[in-house]
Amino acid sequence: MTEVKLQRHKDLRAQMKAVARGEKPAPADAALPSFESAEVLLRLLTPDNRELLRMIRDEHPQSVAELARLSKRAQPNLLRTLGKLEAFGLIEMTSSGNRRIPTSKVTRLSVQIDPYSLNDKLEIA
Repeated sequence: MTEVKLQRHKDLRAQMKAVARGEKPAPADAALPSFESAEVLLRLLTPDNRELLRMIRDEHPQSVAELARLSKRAQPNLLRTLGKLEAFGLIEMTSSGNRRIPTSKVTRLSVQIDPYSLNDKLEIA
C-alpha cells in the first residue's frame, strides 16, 4: 500500500518556501502525492468516474480516443478527468508514439477520516 500525504494547501506552500529558502530540509514524504483533504478524493470518485476507472481496468483502452469512444465522453473533458485521476495515483498515463494510454494502478483505496482534526489518511493499494 502507498500512503498519500494529506495536508492543507497553505501548509504545503509554507513548507515548500522554507525548503527553498534553505531553512529546513525537504521532508522524507516530500515525493508523495499531496492533497488538501480526503474530501477532494471523495468528490473525484463520482459514479461516472468510477465507471471510467472500471473501463480502464477491464477494457484496457489503447488510447485516450478509444476511451473517449467507450465512455461516450468528449476528449477534452476526459483528459481533464484523467489528469486528476493520475494526480491521485489511481491511473498512469504512458505514451506510445502519438498515443497516450491510460492504465489502472490501484486495486483498493482506504480512507481513514479523523472527525476531530485534519489528520486523515489515504492509502492506495
